Amino acid sequence: MSFAPTRAVVVGSDSGIGRATAVALAEAGMDVGITFNTDRQGAEGTAEEVRSHGREAVVAHLDTSDLERAGGVVDRLVAQLGGLDVFVQCSGAGHSTLFLDTPLETWRDVMAVDLDGAFVCLQAAARHLVQAGNGGRLIGVTSVHEHQPKVGSSAYDAAKHGLGGLLKTIALELGEHGITANAVAPGEIATPMTGQTDRDPRTEERPGVPLRRPGDAREVAAVITFLASPQASYVTGASWVVDGGMLLMGPQGAAATVDDAWRRP
Repeated sequence: MSFAPTRAVVVGSDSGIGRATAVALAEAGMDVGITFNTDRQGAEGTAEEVRSHGREAVVAHLDTSDLERAGGVVDRLVAQLGGLDVFVQCSGAGHSTLFLDTPLETWRDVMAVDLDGAFVCLQAAARHLVQAGNGGRLIGVTSVHEHQPKVGSSAYDAAKHGLGGLLKTIALELGEHGITANAVAPGEIATPMTGQTDRDPRTEERPGVPLRRPGDAREVAAVITFLASPQASYVTGASWVVDGGMLLMGPQGAAATVDDAWRRP
């Protein structure tokens, strides 16, 4: 099956990794559907960048926690683009509260955005890909916490583990349609979510990371763009870690820990 993607939707593309991904996919020759929850101005800025590469951009409000409406937004974006080849689920929310202190409301809010909403959007996108019969790419941005937990992030960790598992199941079930499903698991990336808006990560020192710095959103977008490409046709059900080597530091990190400060968020 030949695959030549020209239309993509990137959920959560008003800033950070989502914005970098939308622009990278435009550079790769795709028209892009862009979504935002609260930052319309950011989404319009992403659209301007996409159009600067000669591609079409359409913008829509999408709150992934609004489970009754989220799928319909994906449907409308696909209709505006005239079809779908690549879908990237990039929105997310986190928290910093110890497990024993986490209110059920916080748990449900994070799960609604990071897992329930991702399910709804991925399912809507997958239905379009199956119906079109041309194959396709489903990509979910998880986190290194898909693989390793973090103190104070019980809901976030559970949601990202869940999203990684969901994508593996999708890969199993939709492979017969020529559709691949993969996760991309970033470490610390210089984005608004990590409080590093407009910072050059190469100026930040991270002794505990083998590459000694945070990542750039464009470095994550480059991996996503590969997974969206024809060259990634035999890659599915995998989780691609983009973390500068952070996850390799378990034994070394334990050996370097001198007190119990790590037990608190």
